[in-house]
Amino acid sequence: MRALVCREYGPPESHEIVDWDDPVPGDNDIAFDVKAAALNFADILSMAGRYQVKAPLPFIAGNEAAGVVTAVGRNVTRFEPGDRIIGALRGGGFAEKSVVTEAAALAVPADLGFEQAAAYSVAYGTGYHALKQNARLRAGESVLVLGAAGGVGYAAVELARAMGATVIAAASTKEKLDFAAEAGANEFIDYSSRPLKDAVREMTEGRGVDVVYDPVGGELAEQALRAMAWHGRFVVVGFAGGTIQKFPANLALLKEASIVGTWFGTWAERHPSEMRDNFEELADMVTAGTIRPRRPTTFAFDDYAEAFRAIAERRVLGKVALQMA
Repeated sequence: MRALVCREYGPPESHEIVDWDDPVPGDNDIAFDVKAAALNFADILSMAGRYQVKAPLPFIAGNEAAGVVTAVGRNVTRFEPGDRIIGALRGGGFAEKSVVTEAAALAVPADLGFEQAAAYSVAYGTGYHALKQNARLRAGESVLVLGAAGGVGYAAVELARAMGATVIAAASTKEKLDFAAEAGANEFIDYSSRPLKDAVREMTEGRGVDVVYDPVGGELAEQALRAMAWHGRFVVVGFAGGTIQKFPANLALLKEASIVGTWFGTWAERHPSEMRDNFEELADMVTAGTIRPRRPTTFAFDDYAEAFRAIAERRVLGKVALQMA
């Protein structure tokens, strides 16, 4: 098979597609032909050796892929050859073939194509886990979503609306805010033109927001924390802005606020049954039309370097995926 192999840590363009041995499934594994694989900012960090868990060299990056089952281990009962699946992987997605454990495999919702499916699991899995389990979001509350035009931000806007919240979308351009409006955001903040904290306080009549969903990090994080309501919940999702924020602890004390981290992949490994419950609920939302995962911006597998540049430079609205065929 062909695979994007990382032999040394470095930027995505320093790695290359090479011929590689096909993966072999174990007793609890599923082998599948990868039709599409989605890109995430975490992949850039992993390939550079800067992710939370450093992958040993050499390795194939890529944590979410969709395709068709070709073989199953003898203990596998939920899938069989020919099934369409999403692999919630720990690497191995940027290749023509991959292997996933049965516990981390999901059926592709009937209404989704392979590109949509590949770009669905991390964005919607992260968003739903963050809002449901971590933020304990309730209908009628307010949610501020930073980076609302990114893959996980867009999904969070859509999910928060589906859960009955009022959503304030924050982004750096009008184009990005218009994109977030398609996901159902109620109000909008262009934080390149006005202070985030002041805008939130004005929109909430001084009360502040109940939940902040932050996949961006950096200087906006403290402004958002200052704009939270009493007993607000600040959900740390990622650091796409490139800077890990440092919070003054007194801000949490003064509001009796909670700061909670979301690491979806590790949570899913530790709580596989809850993860599957979440995705069954998400699939019901897709079927009902409550959420409508967008088709990502797609690149051919050989154009992986340009695809990663589009993410790193934040030029793409929503998600990015590689077409493997």
